[in-house]
Amino acid sequence: MEFWLWITIGIMAVVIIALILKNHILRKSAKEIKDTFAEKFMTDTNTLIDISCGDRHMRDLANSINQQLQKLHEERHRFQQGDLELKNAVTNISHDLRTPLTAACAYLDLLEQEELSDKAGHYLSQIRNRTEALINLTEELFRYSVVTSTQELKPENVNVVNVLEDSLLAFYGMMQEQDIQPQIDLPESPVFRELDISALNRIFSNIISNALKYTDGDFSICMKRDGSIVFSNTAESLNPLIVGRLFDRFYTVEASRNSTGLGLSIAKLLTERMGGLIKSDYINGKLSITVQF
Repeated sequence: MEFWLWITIGIMAVVIIALILKNHILRKSAKEIKDTFAEKFMTDTNTLIDISCGDRHMRDLANSINQQLQKLHEERHRFQQGDLELKNAVTNISHDLRTPLTAACAYLDLLEQEELSDKAGHYLSQIRNRTEALINLTEELFRYSVVTSTQELKPENVNVVNVLEDSLLAFYGMMQEQDIQPQIDLPESPVFRELDISALNRIFSNIISNALKYTDGDFSICMKRDGSIVFSNTAESLNPLIVGRLFDRFYTVEASRNSTGLGLSIAKLLTERMGGLIKSDYINGKLSITVQF
């Protein structure tokens, strides 16, 4: 009786050890699939998941995931190709529109030199406004297509304070025309970041331009040592719903302000491409856009 007890215990021990080994192998295979899947999912590669385990079920799982990965790669390539073709089409169209728009403006210049009735002069003024709005939209479309089709930025060690100061100086004349006395609070010491300087200029210019377009008469900039910058202005005509959509492509607050709805979306695109954060807030009638690198 004792002999059979030891035999039973031995068999159970062997079974337990086998199950432990099997469990270890399956866990190892699952980890291999998990790690490899994450790598293949994030990279554009045709290599597939391979595991060291010979278990039929785990290999079936890996093969099934490989089939889905292949479909995902095909869809990604199709999307990238279509996206590139669309961007090229927008670039070409916006470029082709420049010539007839330039010609239209030239004829408008000639018409303005003629003697016109008050009604004709009013109509001509409206045509001029709409033509200039179309020119602005065409330029923004061209710039947006260039920005989105440019994959590589050239980061360098940039003093963000100096770039922000240069951007503010570029809008000094516009601020004077609108009788705006900006409140500026910048660090006295440099704040260096690895950023593309032209993209950073574009971000600041678009945000400042938007603020001056919708301000009720004030404008403030506050930059902290941690690299966060807050652009603020009073804008009673806005509301939280509108502010929540400011970064949407082609969304405009008021069509009459000749806004293309691309400026802030470009700022958001470039900010995130350089690893930064951008957000908008609306509290007590004041719009704030925060950028941090």
